[in-house]
Amino acid sequence: MSVQIREVRTRRERKLFIYFPEKLYEDRYPQWVHPIYQNEKSFFDPGKNDAWSFSDVELYLAYRDGKPVGRVMALINHKLNKFQDKREARFGFFDSVDDQGVASALLGAAEEWARSKGCDRIVGPLGFTDMDPEGMLVEGFEERASIATWWHPPYTPALVERAGYAKETDWVTYLVELSNPLPPVYAKIAKRLSSRTNYRLKEFAKRKEFKPLIEPIFKLINEAYRHLYGFSPLSDEEIQKVAADYIPILDPRFVKAVTLDDQVVGFAIGIPDMTDGIRAARGRLFPFGIFKILAARRRSKRLDMLLGAIKEGHRGKGLDVLMANALYVSARKAKMTHSDSHHELEDNTRVRAEMDKLGGKIYKRHRVFYKELYPKGTL
Repeated sequence: MSVQIREVRTRRERKLFIYFPEKLYEDRYPQWVHPIYQNEKSFFDPGKNDAWSFSDVELYLAYRDGKPVGRVMALINHKLNKFQDKREARFGFFDSVDDQGVASALLGAAEEWARSKGCDRIVGPLGFTDMDPEGMLVEGFEERASIATWWHPPYTPALVERAGYAKETDWVTYLVELSNPLPPVYAKIAKRLSSRTNYRLKEFAKRKEFKPLIEPIFKLINEAYRHLYGFSPLSDEEIQKVAADYIPILDPRFVKAVTLDDQVVGFAIGIPDMTDGIRAARGRLFPFGIFKILAARRRSKRLDMLLGAIKEGHRGKGLDVLMANALYVSARKAKMTHSDSHHELEDNTRVRAEMDKLGGKIYKRHRVFYKELYPKGTL
């Protein structure tokens, strides 16, 4: 049967776009985890997601015999292109049945749209910014997805490659066993910094205690991440949106910051793995889903790292060790057994060396693909 590609135009089609992966993966792949649909709906609402104001976006659904068989989002982040002096489009939220015709038609629609907007290449899967999921799983398919990451079946990367895409860059994710003691030097460095310098470790017992640090933390992200692959600076509106999404699920025990003269110069944020609860709730917070998610957080044995950064000029002084030591102590006290590093760029040798010191093992790899775009008739 032929494949039909349709642009998403109605509220019903947008709902179908958002929930499509659930129909495709939920019953077949226990490793796939539902998104929090309340957040997902806000993401795709231009009135609630400021990123739409500086981006062009098109959503596509693929149909065969009248039934949806795939989806993809195409976008151009004009703020990022100006920041990096590029003419680049992105694709994201790509999910397809195991059929090359469907995958190629979806990606082809995104490419044609990007070409019509004057872009000379397309990369993905990516969202608007670093705060969105990044990369397609290419190793570790047997592992359950972590929060804020995409999970795809093993057949999906090949669909993208056969559509003419090649590797752009990879992120690796480490699993660290918390039963292993930290290197002895960590405790020594933490003690030296606390007793002989003006750096101060900030730890928290309640969410309200770290709320005043949210804005300084995200301003530090804008500064520290600006040279990382694909980073798009966050506006004040985006910072408020991300804060609103994440503050309710953050556990103050696993938020650590370092200050110097009352200024935030470093931070590290982790959360207990809640994917058991999210799957049990099927991504729905109400009426009872939130209780399942909170129960999973209390039972969790794995700490998932989300974000971390150190201000330039303060790197290489042991602040990362100070925060890692504090997180390790908090996680052990909570009877956690493992930690997930979240994404680390494969060429970030400094961070990867620290993961090696902690005995971390790479257990997932996510990839961004690229394809050069050419005007019709030039090839």
